[in-house]
Formats: sequence, C-alpha cells, structure tokens
Amino acid sequence: MMKYYKFLVIFLFLFSSILLAQNYTISGTVESTKTGEKLIGADVYLMGADIGAATDVNGKYKITAPGGTYQVICSYIGYQTKKVELHLKKDTELNFSLEDHQFVLNVTVLADRATENETPVAFSNIEKKGLELRLGSRDIPMVLNTTPSVYATEQGGGDGDARINVRGFNQRDVAIMFNGVPVNDMENGWLYWSDWSGVGDATSSIQLQRGLSAVNLAVPSIGGTINIITDPTSQKAGFSYKQEFGSGGFLKSTFSASTGLLDKKFALNAEVVRKTGNGVIDKTWTDAWVYYFGATYNINKNNRIELYALGGPQVHGQNLYAQNIAAYSHSYAKKLGYTDAQLAQFPERSRYYNENWNGVDPSYIGQQFWDGSLHSRYSPNFIGERVNYYNKPIVDLNYFTDLSDRVSWYSTVYYSGGNGGGSGTLGSMKWDYSGPSRIVDWNATIANNLAHGDTSQGILRNSVNNQWTVGAISKAYFKISDEVKTSVGIDWRTASIDHFQEVRDLLGGKYYYYNGNQFDSPANYLKGLGDKVGYYNTNTVNWFGFYGQAQYVTKKITAYGTYGWSTIRYTYKDHFHKDASGNELYLKSKNIPGFQIKGGASYRLNNTTDFYANLGYVSLVPIFDDVIDDVTGTLNSNTKNQKYTSVEAGFNYHLLSGKLNLKADYYYTIWDNQASKINVYPQSGGTDVIFLTGINSLHTGLELDGAYQPIGFCRFDATVSLGNWKYLDDVNGVYKTYSNTTITQTDYHFYVKNLKVGDAPQTQFTIQASVFPVEHMEAQVIYRNYTNYYANWDPFSRTNVNDQGQVWKAPGYGIFDADLQYQLPIELNNVKVDLYAHLFNIFDAIYVQDATDDSQYNGVKGAPSHSAQRAEVFLGMPRTVNVGVSLNY
Repeated sequence: MMKYYKFLVIFLFLFSSILLAQNYTISGTVESTKTGEKLIGADVYLMGADIGAATDVNGKYKITAPGGTYQVICSYIGYQTKKVELHLKKDTELNFSLEDHQFVLNVTVLADRATENETPVAFSNIEKKGLELRLGSRDIPMVLNTTPSVYATEQGGGDGDARINVRGFNQRDVAIMFNGVPVNDMENGWLYWSDWSGVGDATSSIQLQRGLSAVNLAVPSIGGTINIITDPTSQKAGFSYKQEFGSGGFLKSTFSASTGLLDKKFALNAEVVRKTGNGVIDKTWTDAWVYYFGATYNINKNNRIELYALGGPQVHGQNLYAQNIAAYSHSYAKKLGYTDAQLAQFPERSRYYNENWNGVDPSYIGQQFWDGSLHSRYSPNFIGERVNYYNKPIVDLNYFTDLSDRVSWYSTVYYSGGNGGGSGTLGSMKWDYSGPSRIVDWNATIANNLAHGDTSQGILRNSVNNQWTVGAISKAYFKISDEVKTSVGIDWRTASIDHFQEVRDLLGGKYYYYNGNQFDSPANYLKGLGDKVGYYNTNTVNWFGFYGQAQYVTKKITAYGTYGWSTIRYTYKDHFHKDASGNELYLKSKNIPGFQIKGGASYRLNNTTDFYANLGYVSLVPIFDDVIDDVTGTLNSNTKNQKYTSVEAGFNYHLLSGKLNLKADYYYTIWDNQASKINVYPQSGGTDVIFLTGINSLHTGLELDGAYQPIGFCRFDATVSLGNWKYLDDVNGVYKTYSNTTITQTDYHFYVKNLKVGDAPQTQFTIQASVFPVEHMEAQVIYRNYTNYYANWDPFSRTNVNDQGQVWKAPGYGIFDADLQYQLPIELNNVKVDLYAHLFNIFDAIYVQDATDDSQYNGVKGAPSHSAQRAEVFLGMPRTVNVGVSLNY
C-alpha cells in the first residue's frame, strides 16, 4: 500500500507542475532549391536570441520562442545562407529553399545516401520516427521487413541472432555500413547483429539501397547496401529516459542526452542502454550493455569534424540448432502430411523448445572461463551448451573540408575491435536421448569426469574470435560545372584475427588432456580453465581499393558512372602446427584483384513522374575460406573471382497532390562462378582441399511499393515482391589430387539446373494501415505474407544423378503486427511523456520462418527426400509484447 501511496504523491506533484506553454513555435522544412532534397542537419536559429535547432532526418525543424521580431537564419555548409525577418505573434510555418554553391559536409555524404527523384536506384528510407514506432527493441533487420524483397528473421530467437536476405542474397552479399564505414566481417563478409545489439536506439535513419546501389566505395554490394546513420546534429537538445518491458522477462533501460547545435558549432549526443531478459524461447537469456557517443564540430563554414564511438558488450544464451517440425508441434506436422509413425520418431516438446541446454544439479558450482576471466554460471540450475559473448566497439573520426567552391575533401579513419566467442562441447560427453534429439546430460558427464580422477573426459570449450581492424576512407569531389561533378577515393583496411579454442568449464575435473599442439611438451598436455585447445591460428586480411565516379545532374536528368578496383591479400599462421622447418605453419596468398563498373540514369518527366535504370558488372574477390582452409592449413593458389551482372529499371509516380505515391522496379542479376571446397583424403594420409567453382544462378524479380494517404489521419502502405531465383545449369568438371608423385583425376557433377535458390520467400507482400486519431498519436497494423519459400540448401551437395528433385517448399504464411506511439498532451516541467506498445504476431500464428532441406541430423528416417519430414526448421516467434514509456526533456 505504501508503494502506491508514494507513487500517487509523486504523480500529483508532477501534475501540479504542468506549465501552460506561453511561447510560439516556428517550424518548417529545409530543402535544396536545385533537387528538392530535404537537408539533414541544417541550422535554423534566431539571431541574438541564442535559440535554434537543427533539421532532422526529414529536413524538419521546430523552434519555440516568445513572441517578438526576429531575424531567422538558415545555414547549411555547402549552401548559401538565408535570412528572414519574422514578426512572431502565433505558431508559424517557415520553410527554406537553399541554393547550392559548394558541397554538403556531413556524414550522409560518406554514407552515399540516395536522394528521392534523383539517384537511379531502388531504395527505401526508415527515419527515426519509424524506427521508434516499429522496432520494439528487436534486432535492426526486423524493421526492414516492410521493404520490398527483404526477408529478416530472428532464427532461433536469441538476442542478436537475426539475419537478413535481400533479393535472395544473404548477408555476405549485402554491404552494411555505420556512418559510411563498412562493418561486414573482413574474413567472410558476414555480420552478427548481436555485435550491434541496441544500436537502433542511437540510429537517426536507415537507408536500404537494393541491388548494386549507387555507393561509390570499391566495396561491392550485390543484394543491397544498408546505411545506418547516427547524426548528432539531427538530434534536438535535451535528454530522455526510456523504460521498456516485454515478453520473456525483457527489461531495457535507455538513457540518452543531446546538446543540439551549440553556438552553431558543437553538437554532442550520447546514449547508454542496459538490457536483460530470460528469453521467449527456452533459455535464450540476455545480459547486455550498449554505449554510443557522437560529436560534431564546425570549425568554420568550410571545415567540420565528426567523432563516433559505438559498442555493446553482451552475453546471451542461444538456440542454434534447428529442429524437425514434429519436435515443436505434432498438430502442425500432421497438417504437412506426417504419419503417426513419423511423429513417433520425434517426441513433441513445444514451439519454445531449445535443445542447447539441460538441467544440472545445483550442487555443481564449478566456475566458467570466458572473456579473459572466471565467471559464475548464469543459473545454478542449468547449463547452456551454446552461449555467445562479444563486444565489437567501433570508433571513427571524420573530417570534411571545402577547399574551394569547386573542390571538397572528405575523410574518415576508423578502428574496430572485437573480443568474444561462443561455447560448445569438446571431448566425450554423456547424452540424454529422451527427447526429439540428443542433448548433453550434464549430471552424467560430470559424474563420468569425476570417475576418471582429475582429468575430464568431456568439457565445455569456447571458440574465440579476437580481432582488430583499422581503416581509412578518403574521397575528393570536384565540381566541373553546375551540372557535372566527379569524385575519386581510396579505401584501405587491414585486420588481424585470432581464432582459438579454450577451456570454458571442466565439468567436475581439474584438467583436460590435449596433445594437439606440436609445440607443447608432454608436461603441458594437461589444460586448465582458459588454456588453449583444439586450434590456434592468426589470420590477416589486407584490403585496398579506389574508385572514380562522375555525375551529371540537371532539372530533368541525372546520370552517374562508377569504376572501382580493389585488391585483397590473406595470411594464415598456425600456432599449433609446424612446417617442414619446425616453425609455425605460415601461408600467404597472392594479391587478388577485383573490380566493379556500374552506372545509371534517371529522367524526371515532370513533377510527378521519373524513370530510372542502372546496370553493373562486379568481379568479386573470394572470401578467406575460399582461399585458405584454416582447418587443414591449405592454400588455394588458383583462385577465381565470382562474377555478378545486374540490370535494373524502374519509375516513381506521385499523384493526387502527393496523396498517392507509387514505385516500381524490375531487376535481373546473374551470379556466376559460385565457389565451394571439398576435402579429399589420399591413400598416403592427410587431407587435401579442393576448391570448386562453376555454379551460376539467376535472381530476377518485380518490386512494387505504394503509399496512399486519402485524409490527414489515415495512411496505407503496401509492397509486393515477385521473385524468380534459380540455378541455371548443371555443372561438370574434373579435379586433381596429388599424393606423393601420383596424380589422381576425378570427375565431378552437380545437378542443379532449374532448382530454386533457397533461404528466403520469393513472393511476398505487405500491407500497412496507419491512423493518427489525435495529435502526437500514431497506431498501425502491419500484415506480412510470404510464399514460395524454398528451404536453404547447398548446391554443391547435389552430386547424385538420381537426385534432381526440387528442394522442399515451406508452407506460406501471413502474420499481423501492431504498433502504437502516443505523446501525452501534457508537459511536466518541460518533460514530455511518450508511450509505446508493440504486439508482434497478434494471432499467435504457427509458421516456418527458417528451413534447411534434407537435414542430416533431424530428418525423419525413411521419409522421401525434399519433404517436410526431412527438413529442419525454426518456427516463427510466438506472440510477443513490448511496451515502454519515455520521458523527454
């Protein structure tokens, strides 16, 4: 009772402090006169009053000031300053259109943001308001599911374990950048969203350019480019505190502060996030922090500096192993044709099932080693086989300068660290076979280890990935004339990555016996917590690229062309194995060049209609694993680049005085010379690694995107994506293996012609209805429908001439989500209160969101190939709720 009494007293005190606003507002937008582009971070201020604001990601600003007469100044580096005299007697709308006389100096230039009705590519923007409304503290890819040809899932449900697919290409072929800096893994191109958990709170805007994109870095992007921007100048002065609650015991606290633009020179913003939860899926708990800092300083009208720092140390339990459908739900499996005998092979658990944990007697109090120190377990009552921990901070320093009215120079230097890994088993474990698949029996394993004295037979290990990357990007822009601009730039990166396994949990013993390190003596074979086992190698990646670009812009026509060239070199050092001379085994690849050439044009027929087209060709350098096999220590000296050819055309149409907006585009992309590798075992012993290439696929499709706002308080959005992604031809070839002086020649065949590319639905549409019933309130319902989803599979596995059947097609599905945001119509001592609510999968639909064809682990024995019974899947997340309240000063 006392708790509620205190709450009532505080509430009455705050309510009694409501201030009736005595001031007036000046608001409007700032845009470029030449292109109509909304200008982000433009300064609008009242001369002599020390009152001002910067435009947000929509080019909008808002100033509150007492009535009176003011000189309103609007300035933007690279544009002519405007002054307007204003007699402020009421709320006033004041828009600015600025003339371009130089180049724009801010982070959006480094990020190569496309602009409406000008850049000839297909793209979608999600601004901060949309992020706040729809994200609901999920991983960032999930908010992109309402854009055409994008498929993002949360996979096993672990925090940060999401993945994204664009036009049938996975994350390795999607360039992801933060403030213009590429963050894909330097070794394999992947990106782990757990490394950026919570970054959505610091994001000002996200732009997804689909296809080859207009990005002018030498880094090629095939499926698309995701630009994530955190711009301090777009934030208003003040601070905010947001508290969120959600399903699975989710708690998240976010504190952020921003200075706004001070003295027309400084802008700072910072954020700290604390996030915990038990997880919706069994034992997918999370324990995370996020920190962000952004600063900008306008040295003078021609020079600007920006500094960004972002990181997020986190630990979370994972659900990494997909399961047979019957393990989750017998009733759902029956709908897909399972027989009673087939169901019997997989005892039913629930849609929350996770095989990556099991209970343990709490009397076992052994500590675990990870992240360089000892820790107690997350819970004394269970042990998670798969736990991920990582921190990947990134810091970048940007410098922008206008050397003259015709020459500008932009540069960034950046550092990205990375420390962490994931756990798993090593050695001889005892297994529990009572469920749909085997799971570790921790009690039996501990008892077995104790029975063998001090030496454990089976343990938990960490697979560690510690890395650092430093890089620099520098671009120079030259204005040849009012219509023609050119730019050149360089992109340099180098990374060093340590891979090793270490002892995480000895599970009752004192040591683990490991003699696989050739530099160890027998006295060092007994390993304790934190000691390295399994493997230990250091890989390096050295990248250099440059580009040249020309752009032609008039009121009717925009055209651009880009040429980019890059070279990459890999090295590998094995700290556990010796070469012929007794030193650490060392491999070094040659410099492997690649290039891209692309261009496009748009034509603005009138104020309502424009057309565009683009095309490109990319010769993509192979990833590390296709050059050096760091398991066997084998170098591929005959590398071949993968090739991409892409053509795209589309139009944008605005009618009914802007109430109806339509976008459509058609893309045609051919991916040639896909690569893989196989291990062969010669009679003389050892392992040979053979690198195979030659598989080609076609990705083509139609994308539609529309928005209709018939009246002020209602809006409808819809997207349609019709894809046709398939492999083109069977592949035949010959490889040779060398065993001493004997050469063995082997034929290989891959039977893939007309088989569908898997891992994402090829047909999808979304409908979104939004209403604005009262001021500062927005509610929306989103329906997403997916069909023609072919399970993920490896085309290099199709080596049997008698197995040319189509891969399994998962059942189509549709789900509803709902979001609400409302700013209460009161101000408590200048503190505004916002309420948020999110309901995902409203009707708790059961559906397959991720699938793998013909599982070698969880398929029904005796079932036909490429059937539901042989697949392993992750079901979609059940109905979940996220609610929050934020206080904004």
